[in-house]
Amino acid sequence: MTSKIGTGLLKSLTVPLDGNEFSGGLPAFLVRDDVLCWTRREAGLAGFGEIARFTATGPERFLEADIWWRHLVLEARVTDSVELPGTGPVAFGSFAFSKTSAHESRLIVPEIVVGVRDNTAWLTQLTFDDGPLTEAGALAALERWLGGKPVSAGAPAGIPTAAADLAGDARQGAVSAKEGGAVVRPLPLAAGATLHTGSLSEEAWMDAVAAGVEEIRTGALEKLVLARDVVATIPGGVNASQVLRELAARYRECWTYGVDGLVGATPEMLIQVEGRTAQARVLAGTLDRRDAHGEDGLPMDYATRVLAGSEKQRHEHEIAIQSLTSQLAPFSEAMNAHDEPFILELPNVWHLASDVKAELAEVEGHVPTCLALINALHPTAAVCGTPTQVAGALIRKLEHLDRGPYAGPVGWLDATGNGEWGIALRGAVIESPDTVRLYAGCGIVDGSQPEAELAETWAKFRPMLESLGIRS
Repeated sequence: MTSKIGTGLLKSLTVPLDGNEFSGGLPAFLVRDDVLCWTRREAGLAGFGEIARFTATGPERFLEADIWWRHLVLEARVTDSVELPGTGPVAFGSFAFSKTSAHESRLIVPEIVVGVRDNTAWLTQLTFDDGPLTEAGALAALERWLGGKPVSAGAPAGIPTAAADLAGDARQGAVSAKEGGAVVRPLPLAAGATLHTGSLSEEAWMDAVAAGVEEIRTGALEKLVLARDVVATIPGGVNASQVLRELAARYRECWTYGVDGLVGATPEMLIQVEGRTAQARVLAGTLDRRDAHGEDGLPMDYATRVLAGSEKQRHEHEIAIQSLTSQLAPFSEAMNAHDEPFILELPNVWHLASDVKAELAEVEGHVPTCLALINALHPTAAVCGTPTQVAGALIRKLEHLDRGPYAGPVGWLDATGNGEWGIALRGAVIESPDTVRLYAGCGIVDGSQPEAELAETWAKFRPMLESLGIRS
């Protein structure tokens, strides 16, 4: 466990940005490769700079991070005229999937945060310095991070024109005018881009799937999630901000994230906390949209018939729902989950999805924090399997892969206990200026076919491949 903080007390100033209409929304600010990002549709948070960092490994990484954050904000001097979730002190975070991973989990406190929610926009500046925080100083700091582009009251919500234009260009070039981005225009192919085998070849990974099915048939476990990786080399260099804008524009129903080189757009919400209300979105059951080509009838009718009508897919989904609700129950005084899953339509795939909502109970006089809930919930059956311990051990045996932050929690939290944490799916780690490692996984149950699971991984790689300009 390590931490890097300034001297003195943490101070923050949150002020509203001008304008009710946000030209380009939060993605307009995704103009730096080092930006911290959490956005869905036009809303979310973008962070610039870094004034404090916490890192940890091992089984206590969530609780150690929770203690560090609560200690940091306990005596913070907070001036907040907006008072919404995500205002005041905020940290962005990414955690390793496995307690045995060598990858460092992290919380990062930025210097500047821009937020958008319900047509309200704000700016937060954070510091450990003794000098006064002012609105003019916060605006000047934002201008500095945006390369000197002026942030003026005359532009909607104070968006720099150049940033708004960039976000608009990405949106126009990526998605046709259909909700959910189901109609997608092709992107130009990155010149000279190549894909390389990751930790296992396709044949070796299919052998791992077959071995997992055999273990399930012995009764040792019900479900296993196996992941694989591929490495993309982009000779012209990886433009992280462009990747984030493409993902935000094309996958509007997902949560686009960027933390310290980890980028992606996840459709799965591990936990969202606002006050005493917690929500989650659980996915299990996947169908490649390309499979509908040539089928009679409407695509959604096909998805409903194949996904909702599949005993295998519904069984996998039920396991995932039971995993989350049973782990969340001790922290809740009331809980509501969909009786029937719905079909989530994304540009690349359809999923069986269910939303869960819970009212949190006080535990020893306190509502549990985001990180305390994550400690109890992760890893869910959706990304590990069930029983958890058996599945986790089998993953380590069969994958030959340190997942690092893939399938781990990624998101943000504020000083009042609010936060949003997705599961880092449909993502990649930028390992060097021209190298990206992509990850994808599949839920394995009795009846899973290795060839079909391999095809599913390619469908799940597609969001990142497209955003990198690689056709798949």
